[in-house]
Amino acid sequence: MVTVDLVAEFEAERGRLTALAHRMLGSRSEAEDAVQETWLRYAGALADPRSRAEIRHLGGWLTTTCARICLDVLRSARVRRETYPGQWLPEPVVTPWSAGGPEPDGFAPDPADRAVRRDRLGTALLVVLERLSPEQRVAFVLHDVFAVPFARVAEVLASTPEAARQLASRARRAVTATDAPRHTAGPAEQREVLAAFAAATESGDLDALVRILAPDVVLIGDGGGHFPAARRPVVGADPVARFLLGLFTRAGRYGQRLRAEPVLVDGVLGLYLETVTPDGRPLRMVTGFAVHDGRISGLFNQLNPDKLHRLPALDPAATWPPRW
Repeated sequence: MVTVDLVAEFEAERGRLTALAHRMLGSRSEAEDAVQETWLRYAGALADPRSRAEIRHLGGWLTTTCARICLDVLRSARVRRETYPGQWLPEPVVTPWSAGGPEPDGFAPDPADRAVRRDRLGTALLVVLERLSPEQRVAFVLHDVFAVPFARVAEVLASTPEAARQLASRARRAVTATDAPRHTAGPAEQREVLAAFAAATESGDLDALVRILAPDVVLIGDGGGHFPAARRPVVGADPVARFLLGLFTRAGRYGQRLRAEPVLVDGVLGLYLETVTPDGRPLRMVTGFAVHDGRISGLFNQLNPDKLHRLPALDPAATWPPRW
């Protein structure tokens, strides 16, 4: 029988484990499944008080167990994503945003557990992590994002600390590569840039839109086979600007007006939009942004309804451009 103490101990770690699993897997639903499996293993292995007494650091035990589960999921997910229709984006974690609210910091509810820095948030990081092998991703997330020592990372990977260090180093080079969208902006800068973005798309001002896009900006869209989306990343300020203006122009011609509200997408300010397609289907889109040096370096349009089914309908009073 699982004791109340075991339940309380695990629940105290759930937020951190969910944040860890999400950054490893890029899917909130898969992350929650991994955390639930971690709970089942925890409850089964440590229900005996004598077994629990042998665990000196519960957080480390849970981290290792959850990371091993995620590693197995990553190895199978790679095969599934090779057959995915079009471009793949992670399932976004969308949370409310309010002007003047606290700075986004991921999922960890306890300030002492906020291991994820601003540049380790956002859809941009999750997209770049898709370039990595499962082993590289696990090593990077554990060590660079959650500060897990390489000795423990090696336990997860069934390798040596030096091999784990090399995997994390290779992953770090990929994450910081020149073609990887960078996100370094704080909340105030994010708000300023996104407000300018919304104003430029609403007015159809191509030059204004180009000015707030980085020269090497990248746009990725995931329709999941349900809605049309670019089959390849759109790269460059002018191509991305023209693509966006075409997208918003078409949306404005649909049967209902376009509506949107600011939200946090994977901890970074983004947009949640709704409209209706010409054939009457409701269309939702969540756009994550990466902002660096006052310009947008990445846009990530999630249109796949299978990844947005958790979202409530927008407030009927929502408008386009959104209210900031």
